[in-house]
Order: sequence, then structure tokens, then C-alpha cells
Amino acid sequence: MVGERPVDVVRGRVDSTLVRVDDDQYGSDVLSGDWRSRGVKKVRQVPLERDMVLEDPATGWAGAVVRLEAGNVELEDWKGRRRAFPFSGQFLLEGELVTLGRPTAPVGRGPRAAGAGAAGAAGSLASVHADWRPGAAPAVRQASGGGRLRTASGSFAVEAQRARVALPSRIMVEGKHDAELVEKVWGADLRVEGVVVEELSGVDNLADVLDEFRPTRERRVGVLVDHLVPGSKESRFASAVMNGKWGAHVLVVGHPFVDVWQSVKPARVGLTAWPTIPRSIEWKQGICQALGWPHAEQADIARAWQRILGQVRTFADLEPELLGRVEELIDFVTEPRA
Repeated sequence: MVGERPVDVVRGRVDSTLVRVDDDQYGSDVLSGDWRSRGVKKVRQVPLERDMVLEDPATGWAGAVVRLEAGNVELEDWKGRRRAFPFSGQFLLEGELVTLGRPTAPVGRGPRAAGAGAAGAAGSLASVHADWRPGAAPAVRQASGGGRLRTASGSFAVEAQRARVALPSRIMVEGKHDAELVEKVWGADLRVEGVVVEELSGVDNLADVLDEFRPTRERRVGVLVDHLVPGSKESRFASAVMNGKWGAHVLVVGHPFVDVWQSVKPARVGLTAWPTIPRSIEWKQGICQALGWPHAEQADIARAWQRILGQVRTFADLEPELLGRVEELIDFVTEPRA
């Protein structure tokens, strides 16, 4: 009956826990306020910068910002190809969906700005753009001052100088990927110093290679080893060499990463951290599988590495655990004779 206890008509019983509500359930305007944005995740806006790496989520095209013109932002991929996208669109920045805001410094030079002299040089950010092509080791301009060039490793570039005749000393790395990464970042410096980088095809071959090379004070060897951590096989090889007959003229250093791929900052490939791969799975195949990349054939692994290497522009894209070790090796093999 009306006015008595409400009845639960669904279950056919009286529910004494229900209470009468006198408020008008239609008294408020359900469309008032910003109802359209309720439950919608807000997309962060970031100021556009020269060389920031963006990906168009619709096409998967990724590249460094090289120019902003006529309402479009132009991206250049690691092969040097360029493509323009609407500035007002959404992009992936280190895996996060963002929109672009007004740049704090000019980005790129349009045709009219190209001949405008120093004042039209697009600001300090515009002068910093490394060649992404694998194997390239370009000089890049100093970010803060403009004018003086720096190499991809961050050192001041020596302009208008040919590569020196190779020194007798060598830097040796475990494999092709290590050599390509060193070339990409330190190649310009190594050519100035006359240092050659050679592949070992595995640290297991180090002792035999040294026996053949026969290091001396004038023929030093610096060795870069992957996964040089206490208790690893690499640490045992390194210890044996450093304490062996060639130890006085050999320096073995290494980084803690399972593979040199991990020395690239994960953000460069849209990750917050490199995936952990079980020991039962070959590491590079496991990484490709975790990232959803093809991994059935060796050619797939090679393409995956080129994709990663393509995201390395300067030393800033590498972990410090690798940077310090390579610089240490360069100092060792180029140290002047007392």
C-alpha cells in the first residue's frame, strides 16, 4: 500500500532496509557541468622541441622532429626519410599519448629562414640533429651555444681534418652490434684518434686473438665485454686475461647488461624498462617476442637491432654504464707514451 513499507517486487518480499527518499530524483540537471569529459583520460600536452622523437599512432611512423611549418610537424626517421603530420594531432612520446604545445624555441628552418643568417638559425635547439642512419657518426652542434660542433659522443668535433692513419692499438668488442653502436656514437672521435674497432665474435675467442695480436706498450688492446658482472663467464675470461701474460698491455672492461641492446635507454624504443627474459629463451629472440616484433629468423633479429640502433642519436640515448667504459677504453689505447 502507498505510504507503508516499500516492497521488493523483484524478490516478492518486504525489505525493511529500504527507506523513503523525498528528494526529487529529477531535480538536478544531469547534463550540467563538463559531462562529456567524465571518465575520459586527459592527454598531456608537451612543448614541441627539435629532435624529440614522436610516433604517429595511426601509421606507426616514428622519427625526430626536424621542422614545424604551415601547421605541420615534420619527422625524420633513421633512414633519413621525412614525413609531415598535422601539429594539432596526437603523438606517442616515449610510449605516452600526447598533444603538442607551442615550442619554446624555433624548430627547424623553412626556406625563407635558411638564408637569414645567425638570427634565423632556428635557435639553439634547431642546431642539434644527429644522423640516425646506422653506422653514421655525425657531428652535431652544441645545444646551448650554437656555432661550435660536437660529435655524437658529446666531445668537440675537429672540423676539416682527415682521419688519421690507424694506430697499432685496437679496441675489441664482442660482436657486430657492439661495433655498430660504438661507431654510431664514437666513430667521429675514433677516426680523429686513428683507433680501429674490431669484432671478437664472442669473448670466448679473446685469449686466442691476443696470442695472435701480441700486445705491447705500443700495441695496446682495450676490450669491451657484455654482461661483465661477478660470477659470470665473462668475468672469468676477463680475470684470466688481465692476470695473464698480456695483462700489462690489455684493459678489459664491461657493462652489466645481458646484451648491448640493453645499453640503449628503453625509452628510445617506447619502453619504461627492458623486458626480463627467462634464461631458457635466447635473449634477443625473447626481447623481440616481448615487443611483438618478428623473431623467427636471424634476419628478423638483424632488423630488430637496426630498429633499435636507429633510435640512437647521441650519447644521451645510452646508459652511463656503457658510456664510461667506452671512454675508458679510448683513453687507454690513445694514452701517450711517457
